[in-house]
Amino acid sequence: MTNKKISVDNSQQIASQIADLMLDKKALDVQILDVRGLTTLTDFFVVCTSESQPQSRAICNYLQDEMLKVGIKPSHREGFEKLDWVLVDFVNIVAQIFSPESREYYDFERLWGDSKITKVDDK
Repeated sequence: MTNKKISVDNSQQIASQIADLMLDKKALDVQILDVRGLTTLTDFFVVCTSESQPQSRAICNYLQDEMLKVGIKPSHREGFEKLDWVLVDFVNIVAQIFSPESREYYDFERLWGDSKITKVDDK
């Protein structure tokens, strides 16, 4: 297992996989923000809204467990104590799980409005 950067060729595919995993746990308003060229922090943000703290916990744990199965270990996570805004950092892909109130307050898509934003729908 690794927590090193995922190859640039695979990062978009893995961001899509993370979005699908969020949808598996019934996350709402799942979006992928391509921030390559806008920041050196990461290549992609994958964001979603959770309807409850138990759902946020389930999404976070599921992401970590499923990514570990393919050999990708998060470098760290934040916000798991309050579950209002949870961040799971896979280095060049950062998954973020927001409560409805936090998603509205931080308006993440507006902050990164210059990024290419792709809405991901349940198939």
